[in-house]
Amino acid sequence: MTFQVYDTTLRDGAQREGVSYSVVDKLAVARLLDEFGVGFIEGGWPGAVPKDTEFFRRARTELDLKHAVLVAFGATRRAGAVAADDPQVRGLLDAQTPAIALVAKADLRHVERALRTTAKENLAMIHDTVTHLVAEGRRVFVDGEHFYDGYRHDPAYTASVVETALAAGAERFVLCDTNGGMLPSWVTAAISDLTDRIGVAPEVLGMHAQNDTGCAVANTIAAVEAGVRHVQGTANGYGERPGNADIFAVAANLQLKLGLPVLPEGCLEQMVRVSHAIAEIANIAPDTHQAYAGAAAFAHKAGLHASAIKVDPLLYNHVEPAVVGNDMRILVTEMAGRASIELKSRELGLDLAGHPETLSRVTNRVKELEAGGWSFEAADASFELLVRSELPDAAPARPFALESYRVLVEHREDGAVVSEATVKIRVRGERVIATAEGNGPVNALDEALRVGLGRHYPELRNFELADYKVRILEGSHGTGAVTRVLVETADGRGGGWMTVGVHPNVVEASWHALVDALTYGLDRARV
Repeated sequence: MTFQVYDTTLRDGAQREGVSYSVVDKLAVARLLDEFGVGFIEGGWPGAVPKDTEFFRRARTELDLKHAVLVAFGATRRAGAVAADDPQVRGLLDAQTPAIALVAKADLRHVERALRTTAKENLAMIHDTVTHLVAEGRRVFVDGEHFYDGYRHDPAYTASVVETALAAGAERFVLCDTNGGMLPSWVTAAISDLTDRIGVAPEVLGMHAQNDTGCAVANTIAAVEAGVRHVQGTANGYGERPGNADIFAVAANLQLKLGLPVLPEGCLEQMVRVSHAIAEIANIAPDTHQAYAGAAAFAHKAGLHASAIKVDPLLYNHVEPAVVGNDMRILVTEMAGRASIELKSRELGLDLAGHPETLSRVTNRVKELEAGGWSFEAADASFELLVRSELPDAAPARPFALESYRVLVEHREDGAVVSEATVKIRVRGERVIATAEGNGPVNALDEALRVGLGRHYPELRNFELADYKVRILEGSHGTGAVTRVLVETADGRGGGWMTVGVHPNVVEASWHALVDALTYGLDRARV
């Protein structure tokens, strides 16, 4: 039976706190998920949510899906009604999708207390709705809401829900861990017991896991190992409460660990790009420590690791990063040894293997600076400048020499706060004095430096301060604490770099980071 990867980012994932997709957003996310190769994209609840109704209407002409089938989501008919006459069921058909997902109560307690109907009527609602939709030519998936909790409470009734849906023509019955409270061994035991009880093959079952125990991905893999051949998840694990099973981790584990070709050829390596693009649309910063797709997923910090990676990267990478569209990174920290420094330098295009004395100097310098609070873990540009300053043939040209700078902050009578900075620098033999205002002392200093350098370096107009972070270092307290500043600079062409500065004075720390940012950017612009 064909394996099915079913994505519900646009419906279940949209229930994450703080996420609100527009129709245009939903169309963009659907295209990205199709590029990742999922087999089904659940688009929302037409008829119940106006935005979702509009999405399905526009999708008919605006989406050209190459891999995925679009799915409309809804519920079984109301108690005491007829599916053919139920407006909500009619809304599902009006969405004109090839497939429909129905949520059905699989826990007797929810049937009696939430639906306020009888066990018998709930089964009739499932049978009537599924047969009606199948007769209308739709593929039907039934999501058994609260299946696992219901099965633990009353296995006979919950099993009858599964039997009813499959007998009515459902393509898959999806076992939902709606409360997210299951553990992998519990999932395996429930599936084994269910298939023995009703005599069905596990291939006709699906798995939908919430992440309340932190086991959503593990529970999904456990279900597959128990024979299930339909898995549901969301991009980056988005969803209500702690979220859903991350469809990226699920697909990667199935394909790379279990050897199941669940995605079309060439799609798995789109993971990082698609993951980050969807995060951007959701207005959520990508999780740097996300499995497979995170920037830190293949980042190595310890010097011992780096020594082994020099011999063979797979000694410390569980898979080749490129297979999911990621890269290996070596982090330079106080834990770094010579191997870490050598590998990181090579990553930046600087070969220190043939310069053992330089490698020793750089390693000792990094450890010395890290002891003083500097961190090059995220500041590749500052690290590259440090390494190159030790290489005679690669030392960066400093664009100016500082004579002095001054920053003033004025709180005026009307409540306005104005920052003004003056820099005195020497640029190509010329003494330059420049003054500028800003919305803060660092912004004013940055503006003044740009004014002073602008005539000599017109390419500065393309540089933009994209992000600015200040951190109080551990072990230092109060207003006199040592601060670390990270500056992110964008070049206007989609590229960027990070620099760092450390000092008890936050303005001086910022100055170090700003100078490195401009030096690095100007040097790179000349290449």
